[in-house]
Amino acid sequence: MTPEEFRRHGHDLVDWIASYLSQDDRYPVLSRSRPGEIRAQLPVAPPQSGAPFDAIFADFERILLPGITHWNHPGFFAYFAISGSAPGVLAELLIGALNVQAMLWRTSPAATELEEVALGWLRQLLGLPAAFEGVIYDTASVASLHALAAAREAAVPDVRRAGLAGRDLPPCRVYASEQAHSSIDKAVMTLGLGQRALRHIEVDGRFRMRPAALQDAIADDRANGRTPLAVVATVGTTSTTSVDPVPEIADVCASEGVWLHVDAAYAGAAALVPETAGVMDGCGRADSLVTNPHKWLYTPFDLSAFYCRRMDMVRAAFALTPDYLSTPEAGQVRNLMDTGVQLGRRFRALKLWAVLRYFGASGLQKRLAEHMRLARLFAGWVDASEQFERLAPVPLGVVCFRARPAHLADAPETPAVDERLDLLNEQVLETVNASGEVFLSHTRIAGRFALRLAVGHIRTTERHVARAWELLQEAAALPKPRTARRGGRGAGQRGPR
Repeated sequence: MTPEEFRRHGHDLVDWIASYLSQDDRYPVLSRSRPGEIRAQLPVAPPQSGAPFDAIFADFERILLPGITHWNHPGFFAYFAISGSAPGVLAELLIGALNVQAMLWRTSPAATELEEVALGWLRQLLGLPAAFEGVIYDTASVASLHALAAAREAAVPDVRRAGLAGRDLPPCRVYASEQAHSSIDKAVMTLGLGQRALRHIEVDGRFRMRPAALQDAIADDRANGRTPLAVVATVGTTSTTSVDPVPEIADVCASEGVWLHVDAAYAGAAALVPETAGVMDGCGRADSLVTNPHKWLYTPFDLSAFYCRRMDMVRAAFALTPDYLSTPEAGQVRNLMDTGVQLGRRFRALKLWAVLRYFGASGLQKRLAEHMRLARLFAGWVDASEQFERLAPVPLGVVCFRARPAHLADAPETPAVDERLDLLNEQVLETVNASGEVFLSHTRIAGRFALRLAVGHIRTTERHVARAWELLQEAAALPKPRTARRGGRGAGQRGPR
């Protein structure tokens, strides 16, 4: 492509993106495509000759856009919003143009050193101590995997060289609450510990891990010859955004000599707002922590910030330098390839730096505070309604609730009533999402099917939240059939990371 062609197509594309970001009613939020519909419109064989970019973009609009669920839409209230702000989108354009591979300092000094600076800024905004060193991964799932690998390195002798299999080692144990994300299950499976190594700790009435139950579980495992490896505390659980009591959990970990990892993928950003800064209480005592700027800090997906006060254990678990990657300045610099499985590294720090520079701390605080205000406003509508009931506290930007019509308001909690309410709420969710105006997700809370509205998109306003409430009320008032298709009844711990 010639510079002139690139310039013309680039201008057209930026104009399209600007329109896309400003016209929130242009497309339905949730794709209406049927399974296989997109694939059926694309050739099975690769093209033999090239096509002009105009034709490529025309097919993008005609074939692919109908199959897009628009995460960058202000009516997106499902899971956790991963809204990409305009400065972050522009930074992504630069990232693609530079095409940096930041495995070594010398393969792009700016990428390595900007990552240190941008993560240092974010660390200060989160209120974490300077002892935490940071590195960027793609998602929190990967960050938690690396944290538990470092904990395994610290707790199991010679595990890097000798592995786990065929050795006379006691079984290891990882602890997390019943509300912890499923990525912790996947991490223990990937690390060869086995899913049975994960022990789920009961929660209190606010869905927070019980420290006393954690202490008892560790004592029980030690008595039965198991090795406590790590505890995962959650700051902002996927289903309800509950915040585990990290200070008390840190006390247990300190007394037991167990690695403490904090999953603050969603709620870490709330520490920027003075009124909710307490979500990070005790987190400075953790061994490692992850938070996702791509969730609630308007940085385009993907960017997960991992902090560790024992990064030496991360490097002990993963650093490996073949001759062809050795460099003369190795002792003076940090090579990002030493901090994980991945060798190649994208220049993700550029978009985080651009977002922090563009909005500043005050701009981010203002938007986060407004999202939490909107969630409280919506929760107030639910609490005042005779058609709905709230199922969990609203500490941050997520409201968990369900339709419960007046004629069932005083009905006893029996299996038959629960079944009717589950069916009703499944149908309400399907009806609202079919509108194309908003997209909500669901979870299960104490066994009950719950609707879940998450406010987190940078362009979401009170108008969008009010429209979601209107649609919900209309859907709850519709006549319901006697039976319904049973779908979407998962445990609610499978949100994107």
